[in-house]
Amino acid sequence: MGLMLGFAADRMLADPHRFHPVAGFGRIAGAAESLTYRDGRAAGSVHAATLVAAAAGAGALLGRAGVLGTATATWVVLGGTSLTRAGTRMADHLDAADLDGARELLPSLCGRDPQSLDADGLARAALESIAENTSDATVAPLFWGAVAGVPGLLGYRAVNTLDAMIGYRNERYLRFGWAAARLDDVANLVPARAAGLLTAAAAPLAGGRGADALRAWRRDAGGHPSPNAGVAEAAMAGALGVRLGGRTEYPHGVEERPILGSGPAPATADLRRAVRISTAVQVGAVLWSAGLAVAVGQLRRHRRLG
Repeated sequence: MGLMLGFAADRMLADPHRFHPVAGFGRIAGAAESLTYRDGRAAGSVHAATLVAAAAGAGALLGRAGVLGTATATWVVLGGTSLTRAGTRMADHLDAADLDGARELLPSLCGRDPQSLDADGLARAALESIAENTSDATVAPLFWGAVAGVPGLLGYRAVNTLDAMIGYRNERYLRFGWAAARLDDVANLVPARAAGLLTAAAAPLAGGRGADALRAWRRDAGGHPSPNAGVAEAAMAGALGVRLGGRTEYPHGVEERPILGSGPAPATADLRRAVRISTAVQVGAVLWSAGLAVAVGQLRRHRRLG
């Protein structure tokens, strides 16, 4: 019930514009980094473990509030509504040939260099972000909430936030951010695959075929540098019948990403179709996670009685 109420709150209210707890966690993590940073895996592991444990501990306290605590935590950690609204606004900017507005909006979706992208590049970047973050911002937190309650919700969001802050393969974070990146990979193994299946199921809602989504997943996901983002992006590419990947420019450098899917490069209409699939995946995820939460609860009660 708490997961479903929190999901409903996200649909109605989206992210809070001020005093967002996740942003507050990010500020705390940044301040902690100034004290804990050393160019080594051990320091990064202690940094990540301490912050994730603190977030999970806060979740244990909040969980004492029962359904209301779970609903509040769920609303705080979900980002699906803000994601789809940003995708729709990006499509509006591109349809209006407002490249300045689209470039200004892109950092709210991903960390790429917007000034280096034309209209096609902006559409592809936004679509890939919607695919990956549908899993990261909705499916994964709901899964961990179902499995581990409020500590799972807040602990997962801490892991994902740390990965976004320090999980880079650049000179500063290659070793210090290693633990955060590996934690995020492990935390998303199951959710990313659930998101891939839900994307395939939702493909007909956007004029696609689930079989094409599954085919692109099997064929292309393994070439992606992320074991999880590749699943979500390849499934979305197959569901839409478009081609993702290729040259990708970040502020820290250029990466040549593998091609995911087959077909033309995505256009604005495909971005709107991706928003439709993302919304359906989010609804499917909350129903699945609610059922999983019931099953986990019954299993725990059975073990106590046994």
